[in-house]
Amino acid sequence: MTDIIVITGLSGAGRSQAADDLEDLGWFVVDNLPVVLIDKVVELSSDKNSAIEKLGLVVGNAHQQTGILDVVASLRTQGHQVRVLFLEATVKELVQRYEASRRRHPFVEANIGLEDLIEKEKSILQDVRAAADVVIDTTSLTVHQLKSQIMGLFGPASAVDTMQIGVTSFGYKRGIPSDVDLVFDVRFLPNPHWNEQLRPLTGLDDAVKTFVLEQPLTQQFLAQIDALLDLTLPAYLAEGRSYLTIAIGCTGGRHRSVAIAEALGLGLSQRGLHPRIVHRDVSAN
Repeated sequence: MTDIIVITGLSGAGRSQAADDLEDLGWFVVDNLPVVLIDKVVELSSDKNSAIEKLGLVVGNAHQQTGILDVVASLRTQGHQVRVLFLEATVKELVQRYEASRRRHPFVEANIGLEDLIEKEKSILQDVRAAADVVIDTTSLTVHQLKSQIMGLFGPASAVDTMQIGVTSFGYKRGIPSDVDLVFDVRFLPNPHWNEQLRPLTGLDDAVKTFVLEQPLTQQFLAQIDALLDLTLPAYLAEGRSYLTIAIGCTGGRHRSVAIAEALGLGLSQRGLHPRIVHRDVSAN
């Protein structure tokens, strides 16, 4: 059976943002879904040939959410795990968001002001809110804080698993990669290039790894990076980061940076992460 999250709530309260956050967590999300199509979508996702195990369904505005509680009850009797998330914000905050975005409220009616339209929507959805498993008030939340709450509620046991981490080695003589977040220069380490036996090899070879990693300065450097990641990884997560790329550079990108990147990748794996390691210049002449 399928694990399902139904995202409901007031227009402008953050349903689409919550959908994006679920997608970053690996959920298959269908946005702006009419209630009448929910059964069909769940049926298709539950097919034995489907790879979908976690399904996020974002229901449209209040008119489109009519009947959602009956559908949720039906899905639960079929054995699906269904949770209802309701997003709301104060009327004042929603008015400010609409004015800032210059979007029209979906309940546009002649001679009715925006505040009254929002109050009308709140009234229509009061039963949905009362039945929701989780209610999040986004009035004072940044997008990063909302994502943090979504991660805590619907993410894996270890929230850090939600961040995709890349480690890239490179050579400075070919330029710093453009799509990286943290850059570490390891040209201060002894260079295997000046050893005739090591020069033809790369940082993927055991002899070069041993030469680089057994240097006392290398060990101190890796310990400092480890301490830095202890500090920064939780902070990046709190800011809602989904991707983090760490670049390690030496002169040519064949020896020191490769060995260090491999060691750093191993350390990240030991933290329970699954880093993607790329050696950009290891084969360059």
